[in-house]
Amino acid sequence: MRAFYILSGTDVHWCPEKTLFGTVPAGYQQGQGRKVTCFDRIKIGFAMGFTVGMVTGIVFGGFTAIKYGLRGRELVSTVGKSVISAGGTFGTFMAIAGAIRC
Repeated sequence: MRAFYILSGTDVHWCPEKTLFGTVPAGYQQGQGRKVTCFDRIKIGFAMGFTVGMVTGIVFGGFTAIKYGLRGRELVSTVGKSVISAGGTFGTFMAIAGAIRC
């Protein structure tokens, strides 16, 4: 969110509630949200870790399966198992890291 300096006569005023498109809607100020709980941190850590693990599983599992000459159903099955395994493992570690930070 950008704020602007408002020129009025000879004075310059800092106006953080004014933006390029007008005023900021009520309730949209930064810092006004609910508090992040410990369980939220664990959930976010697991979700981020699972996502990174899935991408890693797709890359390494895909290359490994293609290297071994798998095609079709075998390729999809092997890559799928790799994705779930890598995602679950890395997600668990990130959830534990989130719990330690609480």
